[in-house]
Amino acid sequence: MRVSIVGITGYSGLELVKLLNNHKKVTIASIHATKEIGRRLSELYPYLVGVCDLAIEEFDAQKIMAKSDLVFFATPSGVASKLAQPFVEADFPVIDLSGDHRLPAYLYEKWYKKTPASDEALNKFTYSLAEFTDVKDKKFISNPGCYATATELALIPLLKAGVVEEDSIIVDAKSGLTGAGKALSESSHFVNVHDNYVTYKLNRHQHIPEIVQELKLFDDEVNHIQFSTSLLPVNRGIMTTVYLKLKKPLTNANLFAIYEDSYKDTPFVRVQDDLPELHNVIGSNFTDIGFLYNEVTNVLTVVSVIDNLIKGAAGQAVQNLNLMNGWDETEGLLISPNYL
Repeated sequence: MRVSIVGITGYSGLELVKLLNNHKKVTIASIHATKEIGRRLSELYPYLVGVCDLAIEEFDAQKIMAKSDLVFFATPSGVASKLAQPFVEADFPVIDLSGDHRLPAYLYEKWYKKTPASDEALNKFTYSLAEFTDVKDKKFISNPGCYATATELALIPLLKAGVVEEDSIIVDAKSGLTGAGKALSESSHFVNVHDNYVTYKLNRHQHIPEIVQELKLFDDEVNHIQFSTSLLPVNRGIMTTVYLKLKKPLTNANLFAIYEDSYKDTPFVRVQDDLPELHNVIGSNFTDIGFLYNEVTNVLTVVSVIDNLIKGAAGQAVQNLNLMNGWDETEGLLISPNYL
């Protein structure tokens, strides 16, 4: 299969290049951006010499469809909603890594403060959390957000089992700086990030409605969650700590069985005996999940960790590509974590 990537110079676009370069069934046919047109990607990023020496092209939907079989959008929010429209009209496969096709138009406009995609396009896209969504033979995939992926994977098994007090869910999520994208800002300046810890967008993060929308598929009583996001002084990774109350006390063996049952056939979710740490997943498509139940307070703490650029973005997009086409789910993705 030949694919094109729009938004090649962003963190997720560059991560797609590295993953797809190791994919046995995929060739990158073209790469696109709004700047550095005509320059080779490996000229801009010397670590990609011999990995991707393609020249960056200006976006042209018709040319992409002529030379490729599928297009990835690794663009900031507000871009794919416009640029993907010709592909939707032509019934040409799209995987969108941005938030532009995850929500109904009214919710997107409220939370992203941008003009939504057309209803025609939104109705064609399938939101695909890879472990729980059947996308075989689908053509239009909306890739989940990074915070959303970590949170949903931590909570869905418990909601499926019906053991959660739905109004008790509190999520404390923390991300490395790459989660904020490449655009420079005062908040992402080195002197403000280094040796610091900042909570931002409290109760306002755009992944909140996406998470609630997905969780309701497994428990319709979930109408709200308390959700906070903080910036870690690290390059990449997400650690999500979820606190919730159980409807009745459960043993660790009971809880482990619930998670094992949900993830026994999923190659990229690992249920741990202890609380996980970021180093165990950075550089990989794995999600590690651990938990601890407090019998005194009846509070269950669940911790999930992912690499925000891989499982939280490009890796899950490739995982969805594999599932769409009926390929081995792990193709191009069995990468060991960096750890050190």
